[in-house]
Amino acid sequence: MKISRLMQDSGVSFGTSGARGLVSDMTDQVCFAYVQGFLSYLGTIGEFKSGKEVALAGDLRPSSPRILQACIAAIEFSGGKPVFCGYIPTPALSYYAYAKKIPSLMVTGSHIPADRNGIKFNRAEGEFLKSDEVKMGEQDIAIPSHLFDQAGNLLEIPMLPEPLSVKEEYIKRYKVFFGENALSGMNVGVYQHSAVGRDILTKIISSLGGKALPFGRSDSFVSVDTEAVREEDVAIAHHWASENAVDAIITTDGDSDRPLMADEHGKWLRGDLLGILAVECLEAKGVATPISSNTALEDKHPNISIERTKIGSPYVIEAMNTLIEQEVSPAVGYEANGGFLLGTPVYRKGKKLEKLPTRDSVLPILCALAASQNSDKSLSALVGDLPNKYTASDRIKDVPTAFSKKKLASLRDDISSGMKELGFLDLCGNVKSLNEVDGIRVTFDSGDIVHLRPSGNAPELRLYVESYSEERVQFLLSNGLQFLSRWKNEL
Repeated sequence: MKISRLMQDSGVSFGTSGARGLVSDMTDQVCFAYVQGFLSYLGTIGEFKSGKEVALAGDLRPSSPRILQACIAAIEFSGGKPVFCGYIPTPALSYYAYAKKIPSLMVTGSHIPADRNGIKFNRAEGEFLKSDEVKMGEQDIAIPSHLFDQAGNLLEIPMLPEPLSVKEEYIKRYKVFFGENALSGMNVGVYQHSAVGRDILTKIISSLGGKALPFGRSDSFVSVDTEAVREEDVAIAHHWASENAVDAIITTDGDSDRPLMADEHGKWLRGDLLGILAVECLEAKGVATPISSNTALEDKHPNISIERTKIGSPYVIEAMNTLIEQEVSPAVGYEANGGFLLGTPVYRKGKKLEKLPTRDSVLPILCALAASQNSDKSLSALVGDLPNKYTASDRIKDVPTAFSKKKLASLRDDISSGMKELGFLDLCGNVKSLNEVDGIRVTFDSGDIVHLRPSGNAPELRLYVESYSEERVQFLLSNGLQFLSRWKNEL
């Protein structure tokens, strides 16, 4: 069968970060077939052959070990040599695999709940792009049915081998570049929850001379979305900050490729503001970032080459590669969720930071902490120096993607009438412009921005807003969610 057929029929489809679906749909057979198709495609472009190593790792959700076993079975069936790297952050796996120029895959559902999971694929020297996805879908595979029972379970389950340790090289990457005294005297809270990088993050802070204070470690999986912070996480960060003298509180999503950072008061920062601080720290000359990221970037840095893209790291990488082709350096990318990509090496004070063209949570966190340390300004003061542009986002869960696309298509036909019917004209004034790079993004005469799009990873309708004050964006967000809930009532 063709992989494109599998994508349609299995319930496990490709989103912006690889294959994702309900754990119940991600049977051993489905996962095996996806990996088989991935390696088959790599074989057509010369990046895989019999005997080639394939690195893999997973996050801490309960279903990850079983899916990893199915992936190992597929690698071995295809003639590859699995290199199990254990349970480590996605960027740590990528850093190892890119250095060895071997394919890799990460079993992770990122920030989505534990009843879902996924497989993220990487080529030998970079992320799997949308063009790769299309070509992978064209692969014809023969699923070896004799390996599975009628429910799609493997009849012989391979053991997970002793993991190869790749953590130290990932930690060393930051220790060498920033210096072992870069965070000397700083107290950094580390919200560990169930993030796969929780212990590595603590070690990195300590290796740079800071004091890491672990908080909130969990034995069960916690779904932390860096773009839609839970109310309980808002409250607990304020509590930790009030009870402890901290310069910042840091955490990540489940597979630790997206950062979440709070200032000294326990106030969580938006990932796109963290991205701007990292751009400044690294003195980037070119930036690729999605259309949903805060426009304070253009206001603060009008002379930087900026490419605005669809939401999702594959699109950011494509635009970042365009900047690199134009010999813009350093060239970076970041997303509103905080994930930061380094497309070219960075040189500073005789030290070199190698490129890592995949989402990373550690680099923007360290850039912000280093900027605070070097300027003798608090994190809140650094953010306060940025232009007065504020963003917020949230989601309406359990809204099928097909339904969201249908409603947005109807809205697009007459945007002013549609915005009026929803209630946004009364709040924001007349429509000034419409951007359709990804979903529907409307700028109003007031300067307010409202952006609607279906999630690429889950059945959710995403709402993004931007305005001139925090109070204003929260007002727009709460009202916008009420407006859009009418759509959900039609289901």
